[in-house]
Amino acid sequence: MDRRKFVSALAGLPALPLIARAQEPSRTYRLGVLVPASRTTIAVGEMFDELRLGGFVEGQNLTVVGDFGVTPAQIPDGVDRVVKAAPDAIVSGPELYARAFRAATRTIPLIAISEDLVAEGLVASLAKPGGNLTGISLLSPELDDKRQDILIEAVPGIRRLAALADVSITQKRHLEQQKQTAQSLGVELSVFTFAQPGDIPAALDEAVARGAQAINFLATPIQQISQSLIFERMAALRLPAIYQWADTADDGGLMAYGPRFPKVYRQRARQIVKILRGAKVGDIPVEQPSSFELVINLKTAKAIGHEIPAGLVLRADRVIE
Repeated sequence: MDRRKFVSALAGLPALPLIARAQEPSRTYRLGVLVPASRTTIAVGEMFDELRLGGFVEGQNLTVVGDFGVTPAQIPDGVDRVVKAAPDAIVSGPELYARAFRAATRTIPLIAISEDLVAEGLVASLAKPGGNLTGISLLSPELDDKRQDILIEAVPGIRRLAALADVSITQKRHLEQQKQTAQSLGVELSVFTFAQPGDIPAALDEAVARGAQAINFLATPIQQISQSLIFERMAALRLPAIYQWADTADDGGLMAYGPRFPKVYRQRARQIVKILRGAKVGDIPVEQPSSFELVINLKTAKAIGHEIPAGLVLRADRVIE
């Protein structure tokens, strides 16, 4: 049974009892935070709203220590500051962030959102993560493949496709698999890498110079940090592209296939509530996003002069006109 089917089956089982203490009414809980998302994003607001519903309100019985909008270069200092604050739990960014925290503490509960927590070796299994880390596993490699298929369909007759990959998280075997899949469809896939937001324009320019007709932005937290930069560059290049989060197309990207960022942050908030109430982090199952959406922005398609096939538009979960 593959992991996706396993998690679906797990969701249908009766809730397992968790060892938990009652929330202490006179206590102020401390929540550490180190994530790439900005504090002003809708997703972060949804997380705090879900925490409020669970009985934890910032400024009343919850204190937040740490930072939002953290770039990879800022991780070491951020991890050191958060761990020294000795919070009751830590909201961690994806793999790079989570690994840095795991090197710094094996006792403070960590709740991460990452591309594939099992494949990254951060948890033992989805059902029983063990250790001091749980969270949301996006299984992004599988979704990257699906996005590539959608993008090829969206550009009839395409012969050259580019994938932009974050060198810190994208595995070589995954890229080779994508190349083989594209080749079987008569498409040549070239991979262009970046390590930080400032590398993206040069990577896109190189892709265009080598004849790329469309761009698949592979899963990475840098997408959230660099969204405005990416949109501006793609508009200038007038190239079709597909992105990781469904919200990205709402914000102006041409197409996106995946979960919604705010929903995933609410999922994580419910895990945080369990931990603050005393559940053992290693016994809280790793979750997956509960739904995936294909969103197509026809305004952006018109702006770059690209017509998306009607059949694909009809299959979209949401179309922005």
